[in-house]
Amino acid sequence: IMAEKTETAGDAATKKPNPASLPTNAIVHPLVLLSATDHYVRVAKDTSKRVVGVLLGAKEVAGERDSWKLATHEGQYSSQDVVNITNSFAVPFEEDDKDPKIWFLDHNYLENMFAMFKKVNAREKIVGWYSTGPKIRSADLEINEVFKKYTKNPVLVIIDVQPKDELGIPTDAYVAVDEVKDDGTPTRRSFQHLSSEIGAEEAEEIGVEHLLRDIKDTTVSTLAERVNAKLASLKGLKARLQDIHAYLEAVAQGSMPVNHEITFLIQEIFNLLPNLSVEELVRSFSVKTNDMMLVIYISSLIRSVIALHNLINNKINLKDAENDDGKDEKKKKEEKEKQEKEAKGKDGKEDKDKDAKEKKGKESKGG
Repeated sequence: IMAEKTETAGDAATKKPNPASLPTNAIVHPLVLLSATDHYVRVAKDTSKRVVGVLLGAKEVAGERDSWKLATHEGQYSSQDVVNITNSFAVPFEEDDKDPKIWFLDHNYLENMFAMFKKVNAREKIVGWYSTGPKIRSADLEINEVFKKYTKNPVLVIIDVQPKDELGIPTDAYVAVDEVKDDGTPTRRSFQHLSSEIGAEEAEEIGVEHLLRDIKDTTVSTLAERVNAKLASLKGLKARLQDIHAYLEAVAQGSMPVNHEITFLIQEIFNLLPNLSVEELVRSFSVKTNDMMLVIYISSLIRSVIALHNLINNKINLKDAENDDGKDEKKKKEEKEKQEKEAKGKDGKEDKDKDAKEKKGKESKGG
């Protein structure tokens, strides 16, 4: 399973450097989502509080255990600038609702838990922390500075445990960077958005499929599922196009500065669109469409013939069943009549024997 969320808006007034040590992409595994959701349900369900936990990642040599192409040694990322988040654990966290600057994070618990996790899997290192947000809060930069004690560039992943948008994925990844202003004002720390993905290895995919069996509607056919998936994809595409349209309108009206990186990506999207004015391409689309429609037409004919055949067989079976029921009733009726006749004949014979005995008794008395 793989889904991607990219940032659709930017700020050209500030320049944010991206050193080689900073990741540009975060891969979140299903186990992290399940652990964070369980943490929220146990601690902060039906409240306005959020929960915080530690993210663990396996920084491995490319191809050593899986195909994620990660770091070659501690403290550096691969050429893809990917941080692979494979595991997590909860941490006791409290913050004041009235004053967000007052918060508490249990360092001792964090270090003890990480020591136990390290005994189980020494490959997994602390790569960042997660929060159920659902948005960035004012104290997050201070909390992020605490995690710099355990990793050079901690990644913050905000996990939405109650997502309202079914089209996107419930994760947003950020990394803290220094903003360098063009006007020479002092730099300040801020969060830079990272593209985030939901990725799973083969063993994790099997586990997720087993979990989905409990919530999957078995009455829905495979065709209906495919149609729903296509519909969800089209809705997602429409939402992304609306975001692009809103951004371009804001730039055209001057309410948002131009981000050349975003305009470059939009231009690249347009360049990848097929040129429908080419006659050969139009003909290829027509041939492909006609071939697919022919298969659909033949399938519909076959389904109709099979349905008609089943209907005829059903009528024949019903008629045979009715005939069998009629024969059984007739046979039962004949047996009943025969039994009644035998009973009447037996009663008549008994009456005759009785009369004969009475007559014989009278004659003996008269003699």
